[in-house]
Amino acid sequence: MSVQYIIAHDVGTSGNKAVLVDTEGDIHTSAFQSYPIHYPRSDWAEQEPEDWWNAVAATTRQVMEQSGVAPRDVLAMVHTTQMLGILPMGGDGRPLRPAIIWLDGRAPEQAERIMRKFLHRRLFAAVAGTEITGKDGLPKLLWLKENESRVYDEMTCFLDVNGYLTYRATGEMVFEWSCASAIGFDLKTKDWMRGLIRYFGLDIAKFPPLVRSTDRVGGLTVEAARACGLLEGTPVFGGSGDSPGAAVGSGAVGEGEGHIYLGTSGWVGVTTHKTPTGRHGVVSLQAADPDKAFLFSEMETAGACLKWIADEFYQHEQADPTIPNVYALMDEKVETIPPGSNFLVATPWMYGERSPVADTWVRSTFFNLSADHTREHLLRAVYEGVAYNLRWMVEIVETNFGFPLPALRVIGGGARGAPWMQIIADVTGRRVETIANPQEAGAVGAALTAGIGLGLYPDFEALKKVVRVEREFEPQADNAEAYDVLYRAYRRVYSSLRDLYREVNEVRFADRRNE
Repeated sequence: MSVQYIIAHDVGTSGNKAVLVDTEGDIHTSAFQSYPIHYPRSDWAEQEPEDWWNAVAATTRQVMEQSGVAPRDVLAMVHTTQMLGILPMGGDGRPLRPAIIWLDGRAPEQAERIMRKFLHRRLFAAVAGTEITGKDGLPKLLWLKENESRVYDEMTCFLDVNGYLTYRATGEMVFEWSCASAIGFDLKTKDWMRGLIRYFGLDIAKFPPLVRSTDRVGGLTVEAARACGLLEGTPVFGGSGDSPGAAVGSGAVGEGEGHIYLGTSGWVGVTTHKTPTGRHGVVSLQAADPDKAFLFSEMETAGACLKWIADEFYQHEQADPTIPNVYALMDEKVETIPPGSNFLVATPWMYGERSPVADTWVRSTFFNLSADHTREHLLRAVYEGVAYNLRWMVEIVETNFGFPLPALRVIGGGARGAPWMQIIADVTGRRVETIANPQEAGAVGAALTAGIGLGLYPDFEALKKVVRVEREFEPQADNAEAYDVLYRAYRRVYSSLRDLYREVNEVRFADRRNE
């Protein structure tokens, strides 16, 4: 009997990665295609949905051609995608405008108004689990209703990235549970929060039907099969949002097990049978496992901070053909600087923040910069700043939710850099574990989820034996004292400057809106 495969797509902010995974969870080949983000106004971020589909189709054809696998040996296709997308769909099955993506922060006024319906933001947080911001889905839908009323009135429903790609593949307009839980999904009833949605002034009829991650939504249409180079009718499963899907790919699927993701953004996630109420900037989502919740603490920019410093401070090295990987070079440079970066602290809040502080106004800062700091001190401070933010999130999860995290499984592209893993271990004081192919964890997680839908695995717990730890990093006690001092300073930077960030950026963004 020939080997059989699942094609999984990890559809991120900057591009799509297709991964061909066999039924044992091993990767055979992968392909990547990028697409742009459009910033039409300050604090807005949009993408063209056709770019997502074109990338999915092209990378599917690539992995099929590279592997030489016959289409008949592909058991299924599945997507794990960026969450919080808002894409209005018309009655003719076409998008009515570009997609408003998760990075977009256009709706702070609508978020404030929603919370005022509960008299106060703290009361809202007590009811809904956490405060909402201008980056959340319901405020963006309300913004659409108020600012693009024609689009809102004409849309038959809205989809997110996962829903749109599932639609292009199968012709079915649905919303997967874990993706829906980032917008307005009741973890207990497994349905839209219909009462709250109506109370906020939105039309519940515009919210599409719901499916589970392991559900077979349909088969590839003739057009989709032709575009992807697969057989018509190839099963397409519900898939998941990127963070719940990555949790599956990390192997941290048991009760109370946690992982860290380091990509463009970053997060701390814990899988649990409980349905905890979110607070302190931590949200409670539906896990890819239909029987579990996913406690999720997200920071907006993690690897994006490294990309910024690479683009702004290492331009010469990036242009040098003898340096094939500037990030590997940066890892080498980081190790030349002692822990603590000579008491320089960098905050990674480059585009606002969700957790550990929910604040669309906050931005990055270098604190305690002096003339004796070099480019490499700034570099290490950025690595450490992300680690301080992760420590803060881990402590919130442990202290306020009762999930001890003595070991942190790290996935995403950032997990490939051993110096950063050691810094995270030292700053958090916890063992850090990495797996093989950490950058493909999301796609592998999606493939394994489809595998459960196909009956290849009995349940999600069985996947713990499939995903194996490759390296471990123990915290170095000699570095604990310096990092404790700087971590305390890091936390005080926000409390000391919070009002100033808002004062300055309210004027900044108001000026840009008036341009």
